[in-house]
Amino acid sequence: MSSYQSESQLEDALIQRLQGKGWEKVNLASEDDLWKNVQSQLGKHNNTTFSDAEFKRIRNHLEKGSLFEKAHILRDRFHLTRDDETSFYVEFFNTEHWCRNEYQVATQIGINGRRKNRYDVTLLVNGIPLCQIELKRRGIELKAAFDQINRYQKDSFTAAGGLFQYVQIFVISNGVNTRYYANNRHQSFAQTFTWADVDNKAINRLDAFTDLFLEKCHLSKMIAKYIVLHQSDRILMVLRSYQYYAAEKITERVQLGRENGYIWHATGSGKTLTSFKAAQNLMEIPKVKKILFVVDRADLDHQTVKEYNHFQPDSVDGTDDTKSLVKQFANPNVKLIVTTIQKLNNAISSTRHHKAMDALRKERVVFIFDECHRSQFGDAHKRIVDFFPAAQMFGFTGTPIFADNAVKRRTTKDLFSECLHKYVVTDAIRDENVLRFAVEYIQHTDEAAKEHRSKEFFEHPDRIATITDWVIQNHHKKSRGKQFGAIMCVGSVDALLQYYECFDAKRKAGEHDLKIASIFTYAANEEDPDADGLIPETHFPSDSTSSVSMLKRDRLVEIVNDYNALYGVKESVLDGKGFYNYYRAVANRVKFRDYKPFDPEQGVDILLVVNMFLTGFDAKTVNTLYVDKNLKYHGLIQAFSRTNRILNLEKSQGNIVCFRDLKEATDDAIALFANKNAREEIIVGSYDEHLAKFEAAAADLFTIVQTPDAVDDLPDENAQAAFVKAFRDLIRIRNVLATFSEFDETTLPVSPQDFEDFKSKYVDMAHRLSQTDEEQVPPAFDGIDFELELIRRDDINVSYIIALLTSMNLMEGEGDDGKKKVKQYRKQIFELLQSEVSLRGKRPYIEKFIDQRLPLLGAEDDIRQTFADFWSEERSQAFKDFEDEHGLKHLEFQALVSQMMFSGKQPLADEVMNALKDKPSILLRRKKVEAVISGINALVEVFDENIGEMDE
Repeated sequence: MSSYQSESQLEDALIQRLQGKGWEKVNLASEDDLWKNVQSQLGKHNNTTFSDAEFKRIRNHLEKGSLFEKAHILRDRFHLTRDDETSFYVEFFNTEHWCRNEYQVATQIGINGRRKNRYDVTLLVNGIPLCQIELKRRGIELKAAFDQINRYQKDSFTAAGGLFQYVQIFVISNGVNTRYYANNRHQSFAQTFTWADVDNKAINRLDAFTDLFLEKCHLSKMIAKYIVLHQSDRILMVLRSYQYYAAEKITERVQLGRENGYIWHATGSGKTLTSFKAAQNLMEIPKVKKILFVVDRADLDHQTVKEYNHFQPDSVDGTDDTKSLVKQFANPNVKLIVTTIQKLNNAISSTRHHKAMDALRKERVVFIFDECHRSQFGDAHKRIVDFFPAAQMFGFTGTPIFADNAVKRRTTKDLFSECLHKYVVTDAIRDENVLRFAVEYIQHTDEAAKEHRSKEFFEHPDRIATITDWVIQNHHKKSRGKQFGAIMCVGSVDALLQYYECFDAKRKAGEHDLKIASIFTYAANEEDPDADGLIPETHFPSDSTSSVSMLKRDRLVEIVNDYNALYGVKESVLDGKGFYNYYRAVANRVKFRDYKPFDPEQGVDILLVVNMFLTGFDAKTVNTLYVDKNLKYHGLIQAFSRTNRILNLEKSQGNIVCFRDLKEATDDAIALFANKNAREEIIVGSYDEHLAKFEAAAADLFTIVQTPDAVDDLPDENAQAAFVKAFRDLIRIRNVLATFSEFDETTLPVSPQDFEDFKSKYVDMAHRLSQTDEEQVPPAFDGIDFELELIRRDDINVSYIIALLTSMNLMEGEGDDGKKKVKQYRKQIFELLQSEVSLRGKRPYIEKFIDQRLPLLGAEDDIRQTFADFWSEERSQAFKDFEDEHGLKHLEFQALVSQMMFSGKQPLADEVMNALKDKPSILLRRKKVEAVISGINALVEVFDENIGEMDE
């Protein structure tokens, strides 16, 4: 008898605990049982009984739509015409009184999709599965449960009428570690969350998690109020524990009194979503007449406007017209307003708007400020209080203003009273909600000497040229081959112009091919702010400019002209409106890598700035900040935090490269916003420290296997699993090492060739296991995650290859430079086809296209459409060959393929037999059926999965 708790024992203990919490256990052995239970429970919830005919209409409604559309259906009511012709509105889930629902728990529900799956524990609310729990025994890596759910989504969640697409929250646990996340197939394991108490103490054990998170009312409340339907990406998001507590604290504060407060949540931890969710909650309080969610104009980009208007229709007016804000104030039907601090200041400062807003002056108005550490929110505070004496104000910040960093400004506590909830950077790093920073200090000449720290020294052309050369030489490492983007911040506009000219001259000389974009404000407030190390507010230029700002505007025009030529666009900065449009265009382009498929020709490799984009700007695919300016306190933390958003395993840290000595300033900032002993929690170790770890990991690997060829001779599965774990450790450390400027793979104890050969053995082993039925996976490999993300890239799919082919084709006929780039593209494409696991089955077809079709195309031809036609032809031929090989009837075979692709349902043996022209003997039938089903799955994987958008 084993000494550890088995998975079945863990499941039994969970069921008993849930039953003790009021969940009723129900046995649902089949799909039919599942739907009959929905009929019964919906009737009970709606205080009625539905006839079979009525429920058929309800079921037809429930089966409609995608996962995202089903999330809306769940929250809406369905107009049912009953058998007696009367109308009835069916409620599927009570979101207003979330405790008033029906609660059941079921285990091992079996669903037949492309493969048959059994789900561990399902929590049903009104008969509909809304929470799915996947368990693994102690000692198994938690990601194995995450991967299991991904297989369910692929294999069977679309079966049974798509009923399991109503799942809102997944829970994964091995008993000692437990996480939850929203039903969103596009997220990685890094985006699963640990629940915590109000003091941010993690609740990892399943029993404690069950008592708190899976309590009936709490789970219902999370689904009703704290699942966000992200309209533009059409995905579900769920708030993390600290976001939940912050929104609840603000709601409680408003319900119980008139006091203000602020939320201190680490930069990058999702403050904007939290603050907007808090604003939505306040809309439900009748005594509150208006809620204003106030952001800076610089943060209100196109994507933000779109999102907010999706969350609350017509809440955001993205224009600069103050009259539109005044109309929203005067309209009693508009309760939530999203506006900028600039428009709000204009509205309350101009007497001509006062009459339209007088009715609200003494009403209950709540203001929620995003990024409230900014100085202008302090400036606006008195005006708002004077105009709205009954106003209640809340602020969100990742870097509060304390006495130490106030610099002649009022502190956050002065403005907003007490801190209602705190979640600092060490909390965020511990919970893996943001990344740590890898800080490198690159010193040049005798910069460390105090007497040389002058503007003339820092902006000397020789120094700027040296730093530019360093960036050019090392950017490929920092960006992992341009997978990620970077921001470079410098001390003044004069320095920026020198840097831009230096990069441009070296590009024209053929020293690099980096795409550099730049922006700076030419508003006439030219006192150099670099000396105090804090980041001033962004002042967008008006149409009225001084001679000084006109000169700088003209220099910016030249930079924008380069930008237009590079990207084939027509931006202008000749007036204030044009400048703002260019600002938004640059912001979107820096984020291009965040969206798939990504065309490398359309992205920005390095954005060159003085102060803009160093606060409030988020792009998950920015991983590096080059710093040649003084930074301190909240300015430093804000700037560093542009790089540390969670993305995937390959983005292991935010890279900070300092060309000035900011070590003391960094330590002071960490002490202020975390604690004085938190440096090791926030800053990753040095290159030498990681090199020592790599050497130790290599020694461990060599004790298992001396050479790549020796992997083939490993005696058993236990030895093979030991190799996988040892090489995985090596990959993890190498992933961090590779971003340091000192990195030289030829000096490592595992040579570059041996590393690639070991990697091939590792990938081959992962591939073989992926083709093995789950029941037949050797016990030694149970729960091992190969973390192929560290080897392959999620954005590398067929569409990505097409983007590279398109760019390559455009270079044909462009002279010697064009030939050079064609050669580079061709090398990159074939290296990807050789190394990417996801392209293995597709490689022969892509190579065929490159060899046979591409040479026939000109620069004006549409590569994407030509490839789509080619892919369709190859797909049709491959399916026809399979059809002929197995003796399948054409129409019946097409029906099987359609069923497996679009319903996700695996065909029955009789359906496969019916598609065969000649029936095999009874003894051979099972083998034949399995061969047909696995063959169809293989074809679909090659031609239909991991393709991306062919037509974009």
